[in-house]
Amino acid sequence: MAYKGNRINPRKFEKGQLKIVLAILPLVLFMGLPIIFIFSHAFKPMEELFAYPPKFFVSNPTLDNFSKLFKASRMAGIPMSRYVFNSILVTGIVVIGSIILSTAAGFALSKLKFKGKFVLMEINQGALMFVAVAVMIPRYLTINFLGITNTYLAHILPWLATPVALFLIKQFIDQVPDSLIEAAYIDGAGDFKVYTKIILPMIKPAIATAAILIFQQVWVDLGTSNYYVNDEGIKTLAFYMNTLANANNTVAGQGMAAAASLIMFLPNLIMFILLQKSIMNTMAHSGIK
Repeated sequence: MAYKGNRINPRKFEKGQLKIVLAILPLVLFMGLPIIFIFSHAFKPMEELFAYPPKFFVSNPTLDNFSKLFKASRMAGIPMSRYVFNSILVTGIVVIGSIILSTAAGFALSKLKFKGKFVLMEINQGALMFVAVAVMIPRYLTINFLGITNTYLAHILPWLATPVALFLIKQFIDQVPDSLIEAAYIDGAGDFKVYTKIILPMIKPAIATAAILIFQQVWVDLGTSNYYVNDEGIKTLAFYMNTLANANNTVAGQGMAAAASLIMFLPNLIMFILLQKSIMNTMAHSGIK
């Protein structure tokens, strides 16, 4: 029986935790500085954006950067709402599709027996080494061969296969007891029922973590709009913000660029805050065998 003072994770704050808080607090503050800077930088007036020495915190906050950004968007030929719709549509389809593929493939690679399983897993791990720039030409040739340039599929297809998500989910599924799955098979369940009724409910933290990783990559991606899409009507918000902020000369566009950076960052921050409990559970269980 564990005593209250010896509990690893007590429900209420205890004096013994104070030394841990004091040890972690400087690191937390240091890690939070970039987030504080993004918010502070977006509200700086022009004179503070180019002040020397540079200022970390804003002294005279203003909404002028956002006003200029939205004014420039109203003057554009295509409204910002169109780009917002494109980004939400593309990101939503990619997140859902990639999660389905990653969980199904993770289940097969972890619990099913078939020839070539080890080779497929090694290929996925090898794919982790390649950055997007390294596969840009093969991706373009593939998309051009399929004839899906200037379509929403050009945004979606390159992101459906996410090696990081598959690796993370597969490692989490490895921890699901084999005895539980074998008992389901004995009771007459098939692979699909085991996948939907046992695997998916037990790996919700890993799914949430994979979802936010995929969301972060797709939401800020400029590559598909730059290389695979010429039609302005189906380009994403990230591309639009980047183009709008740099439409003027580099000096005049810095304020709008700062505001655009904050707007693009906020969905990532909100999603992380909403799913942080699941993310922490995934990290905590990733080393448990």
